[in-house]
Amino acid sequence: MNRNTNTYTLLYAAIIVVVAATALAFVSEALKPIQRSNIETEKRLNILSSARLAADVAKSPNKNDYVANLFQKYITDSYMIDYKGVKVDGNAFTIDMKQQYDLLKEIASSSSAQSAANAREKLRLPVFECTLENGNLLYVVQCYGQGLWGPIWGYISLQDDCNTIYGAVFDHKGETPGLGAEIATAKYAAQFTGKTLFEKGQFVSISVVKGGARAGDSHAVDAISGGTITSNALQSTLFSSLEVYLPFFHLKTKQ
Repeated sequence: MNRNTNTYTLLYAAIIVVVAATALAFVSEALKPIQRSNIETEKRLNILSSARLAADVAKSPNKNDYVANLFQKYITDSYMIDYKGVKVDGNAFTIDMKQQYDLLKEIASSSSAQSAANAREKLRLPVFECTLENGNLLYVVQCYGQGLWGPIWGYISLQDDCNTIYGAVFDHKGETPGLGAEIATAKYAAQFTGKTLFEKGQFVSISVVKGGARAGDSHAVDAISGGTITSNALQSTLFSSLEVYLPFFHLKTKQ
């Protein structure tokens, strides 16, 4: 074939494109199990971190195995609950946070009682029970909401009174580095330890206060300096995410 013709050039380019696309598709498929494993490890690590565990994960030569073993040791039970706080069939670990968040938005914005009820029936929330070395039981629950530039999410571990926060961990998709992104730091999350969700039996959640929370305020933490929108978003996320767990909290504290 004459290499100086347009036909040769087009044929050559088409072959290169097909070969490159095939190679990329093969690599993508080959990496999927690894990517899935890494995502699952990160989720397990977040759950453990909310219970103030796995702080030394960086020292482990095999992060995936280390986190999996700790998860198996400390997460002694996990289950899904419905909007009434009652256990239902399903795998808590596989729950899609965004899907549940969308259902909550649908319930809040629904124009009819029936459509709100239908969305409420679909709601499924994860609970992870964590048993510490001293035998104390923690309930780990999720939170998910909208930040400044994308979703923010996290896990909150509560003592068995379903009121006192034992630990917390937060993450985000695209908050501003050095500002809103500070919610993902251990230093920021540490403020939540010891805070309480109820005041005189009423749910008040946790306020994120611009300028700093008052000393001794058991229901408030400091906002992020320069990150007002993310701070407000986190406060809203905590309230809406924890409020939907209230039936579960009430059931547990009555036992």
